[in-house]
Amino acid sequence: MLNEAETLAMLVALAQESRLRILRRLLREFPAGLPAGRIAEAVGCAPSTLSFHLGHLERTGLVRSQRRAQSILYAAVPETLGHLTAFLTEECCGGRPELCGVAPTVPACAVRAPSPVET
Repeated sequence: MLNEAETLAMLVALAQESRLRILRRLLREFPAGLPAGRIAEAVGCAPSTLSFHLGHLERTGLVRSQRRAQSILYAAVPETLGHLTAFLTEECCGGRPELCGVAPTVPACAVRAPSPVET
């Protein structure tokens, strides 16, 4: 389970437009991931700026990277996003989030397939 400091770091990371776009793109590509060049093209970000943003997302645990041959693949970590959602909603409706339609669970894709950096 996350603590407040980890939660705040993730929220700060996601409060930036490019990082939010990067994470959403990587979630669409889960579990395969993408090399940095393809991420840059998809979100319209310069390579040097992209490296900064990917580093920020990786430090918060929302993204993982792995070297594959000559490139580095980046993949979203849906279970971390699930933990963030769970932390934010754990006390919803007096500690019963099911009452307000929020289920604090890990996304199903995180359970079905490992990230390419875990294989």
